Order: sequence, then C-alpha cells, then structure tokens
Amino acid sequence: MPSSAAPSFQPLTGVRVLSLALNLPGPAALLRCRQLGADCMKLEPPGGDPMAHYNKAAYAALHQGVAVHAADLKTEAGQAQLHAELEKTDVLLTSFRPSALGKLKLDWATLQARHPSLSQVAIIGAPGARAEEPGHDLTYVAESGLVTGTELPPTLYADMGGALFAAEAVLQATLHARSAAGAQGVFLEVALNASADWLALPRTWGLTRPEGAVGGAHAGYRVYPCADGRVAVAALEPHFADRLCEAAGVASRDMFAASTRESIAAWLLTRSRAELDAMARERDVPLLTLAD
Repeated sequence: MPSSAAPSFQPLTGVRVLSLALNLPGPAALLRCRQLGADCMKLEPPGGDPMAHYNKAAYAALHQGVAVHAADLKTEAGQAQLHAELEKTDVLLTSFRPSALGKLKLDWATLQARHPSLSQVAIIGAPGARAEEPGHDLTYVAESGLVTGTELPPTLYADMGGALFAAEAVLQATLHARSAAGAQGVFLEVALNASADWLALPRTWGLTRPEGAVGGAHAGYRVYPCADGRVAVAALEPHFADRLCEAAGVASRDMFAASTRESIAAWLLTRSRAELDAMARERDVPLLTLAD
C-alpha cells in the first residue's frame, strides 16, 4: 500500500459502490474502494455474511465505514430495495456465479436495460465455460502452482489478489464514466484464478523455483536458522552479498555455490537475533530476524 506519509489522493471520491459480494474477495475489494474515497454500501441476505459468523474480527475490519443493510433479493420487497439503491449507484460489485445472477435478474443485459449508466464488476472463480465451477482460494492457488506441499499457503492469495483486481476494475469503470463515451455503464469481470495466475508469474518465469535466484539457490536470499530464531536474508545484489560474506568471514563470492550457502548458514547459527540486527544496521545488509 502507498505510504501513509504520502499526500492523500482518493480518486474514487464521489463514486458510490454497492456490493452484494460475500466472504472475502468482495468485502476486501469494497474496503480498498473505501480507502480510495468511494461511498460504499453493502446489502447482505437476512442471514448475513458467513464471515461475520466464522471470523468476527475480520468481518469488522473489512466493513469499517461501510453502510451494511439486510435485503432478501429473492423477494419482491428485497428487489425493490436493491433497485432503489441502484438508481443512486455508480458501480455494482457482485460475486455470484452467472446462473445465480440470472435467477436474481442481475445479469448484465437486464441490469443495463434498467440502469443504463450503472457499471458492474463481477467477481467469479474462473472465466468463460468454467464460470459455474465451484472453487475457493486454495483450489485457485493450487491450479497456479503455488501449493508446493501439503501445508496450506500462509495467506489467501487469490482472494486478496482478486480483491485488488476488482478495485482496479472499479477504477476502470469510473474512468469510463468520466470519459466522453461514459453515458453507458460497462461490465467488467474479475476471475480469482486469473489473480492467482498473476501472482504466480515469478514462479512461472523460474524466479521463485528452487533453482531460481529468489527461490533458494542464491545463498544471500534465504531463510536461515540463527542462535535464537530465524533470519530472512535478502542480500541479493552483489554489494549486499559482499557485505554479508565479509561479516560472515566467507571468502567465496559465488552465491550459487553450496559451500557458500553452508558457510553462511554455519555462521548465522552462531549469532543471536540482536547481533544480526546490529550487523545489518552497521553494514547496511537487508535482513529481518524472526522468532521461532
């Protein structure tokens, strides 16, 4: 995210976003839109968003500053409530499968006929013929090659990447509305598997594979054990790698040699986190010490 010290710029000021999206990607996208200045509202089913039940803290963080109301879209009253809000809305955010949108009369053709200036950002799992397939973050990141063992990924990459893609799509819709051709709204689709594919590109290019420079092959870019924890070393550039080797008393500068990696590992294992933090400050070496 941009630095909080940077001048505030909120390109979505004056833009009203209405979300029907539940769980994580939609609310995270709405949170990002609100951070960019949008006026954000959400309609939830009578039972609420599932996240409110399984993680109240996450739900509260995602919906801070968002006006949340209940609406049963399967009823005439709920539909009337929705369309009254859509009359005042610039961008509608959804996360239903296409068949579900059709049942709720929220497919793009129907929406455009009723609200010509409205834009829609539709979050789906996969595009095209796969749009009806069930899936979640884990299946999308696995498909993209980002699940390499049996451990779960440390965060929800596809969901959060998809949320950023969706917020970007809201910006695109806003630019379209402000252009000469903006009398008609636009339909933009965001696929979660595509966001996982985007995040996986460094691995696709070989950068983060075990033989890649930032995948473990470079001795200056690894996580090592130290005397009282761990240390994430990111001495990738030659001048950083040289400083690390000097500190460790390693003569070799071949950072892809197993002997270099072993020598650095042996030295780090004898040093405490405090000693390594001090070394990093003194020698300007990029590293971060971590507790076990």
